[in-house]
Amino acid sequence: MAEIVLKNVNKRWGNFVGVKDFDLTIPDREFLVLLGPSGCGKTTTMRMIAGLEDPTEGEIWIGDRMVNNVDPKDRDISMVFQSYGLYPNMNVYENIRFPLKVRKVPEAEHKERVMRASAMVELDDFLHRKPAALSGGQRQRVALARAIVREPNVFLMDEPLSNLDAKLRVSTRAQIKNLSHELKVTTIYVTHDQIEAMTLADRVVVMEKGIVQQVGTPTDIYDNPANTFVASFIGNPAMNLMEGELKDGVFTGKNVTIPGLTGSNGPVTLGFRAEDASIATSTGQIDAPVYSMELLGDATMVTVKAGGALVAVKADKEYRSEIGAPVSIAVPAEICHLFDVATGQRLT
Repeated sequence: MAEIVLKNVNKRWGNFVGVKDFDLTIPDREFLVLLGPSGCGKTTTMRMIAGLEDPTEGEIWIGDRMVNNVDPKDRDISMVFQSYGLYPNMNVYENIRFPLKVRKVPEAEHKERVMRASAMVELDDFLHRKPAALSGGQRQRVALARAIVREPNVFLMDEPLSNLDAKLRVSTRAQIKNLSHELKVTTIYVTHDQIEAMTLADRVVVMEKGIVQQVGTPTDIYDNPANTFVASFIGNPAMNLMEGELKDGVFTGKNVTIPGLTGSNGPVTLGFRAEDASIATSTGQIDAPVYSMELLGDATMVTVKAGGALVAVKADKEYRSEIGAPVSIAVPAEICHLFDVATGQRLT
């Protein structure tokens, strides 16, 4: 049982607040992703769970014991870092085996456990090589195998894919997803990449400036962002956000008129996803000239400038237009989200 509980955890350095009032229960075997931009507190939170940083206030529980004063080596966790941290003088087999030697696991068990971990990440053909003879993706798999061989209660992964190229990130991401299914170990994964978060997580914690903005499944966060920060951070492209006025159920802004909305009269921020809107065949709700057009293969991304904001919409892959040509965009009321202009919070 490796349920992790953080109770009102804070981390400060002088007047600087790194993490504020972090309060969360991570159930046993959950794959939780801490997501946010650089400096938002996600790595600091992970380091406090690992014991590499001490919380200023609050409690951290792993299983049935509070670990605030427990050394990292006694917390039964394995970490995978952004830098692979491999020993250059050891071959792959010895790098994977090293945690077993340090923890004085009986030597009779070493080969079986190393080979099992190696097979999980498809390294059997590289066990004799040293790290210098491996690609970046292979080195990352060695780091994963070294964490797996420990058979810990908790995995902590700190941006493990950020040093890989785009193609390797996709394949290694799939490998991590499969490993989490096979190993069924509580995992906390730190990333600034929202695609990694959406594809890997059971739940996502979105953070900004040390504060949790929203916790939920990837679908919850994508479909119902709690505020404009989450709306603008999740999604590729991010949610379109436009400021305007809501009066008697009609949103108006420069080049924009969207009827059929529900809410109190006054200034609001309106949001909608690019894939939920479409190029209108007749009169739409947004009329503006084409600002840019990008061919994506499976679709064409059309961007216009309306009301001072860049607004993107996904059109059919065959759609073509010229920059500057007028276009009308259909934005049904049911796909729209409304946010408070002052606070950015979602309006229900």
